[in-house]
Amino acid sequence: MLSVRLRCITSFCLFFTALNGKETSHVEFKDVGEQITIQCRYTESDQTSLTLKKGLDEESEVLHRVNNGKSTIATQFENRLEVNGEMPNTDILIKNLTSEDTGPYWCVYKRVISGKPEEKKGKGSMLLVVRDSTQPCEITNKSLILGSVVISGAVLLLIILAFFMWYIFKNKNSHTSKKPRHATTNDVYEDMRGTLRN
Repeated sequence: MLSVRLRCITSFCLFFTALNGKETSHVEFKDVGEQITIQCRYTESDQTSLTLKKGLDEESEVLHRVNNGKSTIATQFENRLEVNGEMPNTDILIKNLTSEDTGPYWCVYKRVISGKPEEKKGKGSMLLVVRDSTQPCEITNKSLILGSVVISGAVLLLIILAFFMWYIFKNKNSHTSKKPRHATTNDVYEDMRGTLRN
């Protein structure tokens, strides 16, 4: 069920990002341990660098490659990344995928025009979804439900106990606050009884 939701959400997000840009974007589903090749392409050859960025806001750099062939690779991808091809057409192979590799990847090209840097997205941007079948989701849901039931039951018992204590104290106070009724005596009757005995 989680896999279906994840696929729907990622497809929905990628659909709108694809409408937003001219580059070709697609979704790739891979399992943990597999590999993927990201093919970054650009039509103009005057690009000075290529940066493969990851994240919705392109917040992390996976690879930075300059025109002379020098590459800088992020530490989490250091032993798992291979770069093939010449600028601007570069194939980036990521091996031994982990669930942390899930996310959008962007091919961002940079060139300098009249002393001003200009960045443009190239073809090859994609959304990678790495499926991890080793994580059981149902166990945490059952413990969450069990905890909710126990807490709800305890709160209900406390409310019932508080109600009964209030009821007992209310009735106890109402009995003690009443003054005992004295029977009205008829003094005349008492006097007559006293004279009859004599």
